[in-house]
Amino acid sequence: MRKLGLVGGMGPESTIPYYHGIVYGVQRALGKPVFPELTIESVNLFEILRLCQEKRHDELIERLLGAIDNLAKSGAEFAALSANTPHIVFDKLQARSPIPLISIVEAACEEAGRRGLRKIGLLGTIFTMTGDFFKAPFIKSGIQVVVPQESELSRISDRITKELELGVVRDETLAYFQQVIAGMQDEDGIEAIVLGCTELPLVLNDEVSPVPCLDTMQIHINAIVREILRDE
Repeated sequence: MRKLGLVGGMGPESTIPYYHGIVYGVQRALGKPVFPELTIESVNLFEILRLCQEKRHDELIERLLGAIDNLAKSGAEFAALSANTPHIVFDKLQARSPIPLISIVEAACEEAGRRGLRKIGLLGTIFTMTGDFFKAPFIKSGIQVVVPQESELSRISDRITKELELGVVRDETLAYFQQVIAGMQDEDGIEAIVLGCTELPLVLNDEVSPVPCLDTMQIHINAIVREILRDE
């Protein structure tokens, strides 16, 4: 098995299910009592968000690259970022990384293509919803990406960063997200909604969403498990 290095802490509420999903995902895939070796380098979510907010992308790259360097020194053969937002600098980070990186965005795009989707909605932090980094691979693959109305963007992002990132789950937040998704379905004709923040599964899934969900965290976990087992 190949050793994974996971950049976590963005935030802890998603890093925990990443770890659980990866180790038990490997065990299920192999069908025997074994867990993979991996190392987690936890970074400060609030520092990462501040650098994104201030568009200090060079500093963001250096911060994440430092974490990846530590993972490589621990023996990790490849790495992954356990969040969507820091993928805003993924291409430049990958170019300088000492080990290969598994992209959550590329994995989600491949899954959307596998499902035959042509028009999807996107929820996430304001950086994810307004930036081009997440949408570009989908558009290149012929998949249209729709975001909520501009008046909703800050409110959605605040619910993520001020509640879900801290493990706070409210019924009214679920109701609000359901309303937003239903509006995108009615007005824009979306076929599915991308949970473009790894904390969104705390409140949203196929059972409660008006349209099917593309859970980027679980999709990413599946891709990571496949990479761990690539040489098996």
